[in-house]
Amino acid sequence: MKSRMLAGTAAVALALVGALLIIFYAQGADQRAMASTNPRKVLVVQKAITAGTPVDDMAASLVIEDVPAAGISTTALSSLDSKAGTVAAVDLVPGEQLLAERLVAPADVKSNSAAKIPAGLQEVTFELEPKRVVGGRLEAGDHVGVALIFSAGADKTKAGDPTTQLTIRKALVTAVQRAPQATPSAKPTDGTNPQDTTLPQGSLMVTVAVNDLDANKIIFTSINGELWLTKEPLDAQDNGPRIERKDNVYK
Repeated sequence: MKSRMLAGTAAVALALVGALLIIFYAQGADQRAMASTNPRKVLVVQKAITAGTPVDDMAASLVIEDVPAAGISTTALSSLDSKAGTVAAVDLVPGEQLLAERLVAPADVKSNSAAKIPAGLQEVTFELEPKRVVGGRLEAGDHVGVALIFSAGADKTKAGDPTTQLTIRKALVTAVQRAPQATPSAKPTDGTNPQDTTLPQGSLMVTVAVNDLDANKIIFTSINGELWLTKEPLDAQDNGPRIERKDNVYK
């Protein structure tokens, strides 16, 4: 009996040792794999940072991470030593690398809430992919046209046919929020520079100031149809509402 107990204890001990060896080997393999990617330490946003936040107040929201060299943006920062007196130029979202161009002088910051809401209007927010938001090239203070799209039509005279109409014109954009990118961009871009050639990723939350009737249309279409935006300056032509269908789109 005693010998069997000793044998059982030895077996358990060997199993534990084997498990520990496997764990240590796996950890070593991960470290060897990371080392083969030539990692560098960069600052990564851990907690959301709002536009205008002084660099001195960012430390608690940042972490240093080892990132493979191939995934590091060319302007990624590894410290804040040379950025004293700067502030966040835009909202910074968790997971993104802290880029040098994201930190600017206080006078240069553009707040996402800078656009003042005209009297009598209200704000409404909706989420769209970049191609429906002029490639993501929107900022607070811009004006947009809002097209309402219904795959089964929204015009009683042509029920069943897809319809599109640029219904809401020159709506003021009061805020634009961008989702974090799934992977770091090799070429730094914030999606607002017309010269950028890197495709934007993720979705955008766009807030516009409209009257109560237009807010109702946007909400209804967000649930039952689709939205598409145009960047529409105040001096853009407005040739009146037109419902596009297959039978008139070429006219």
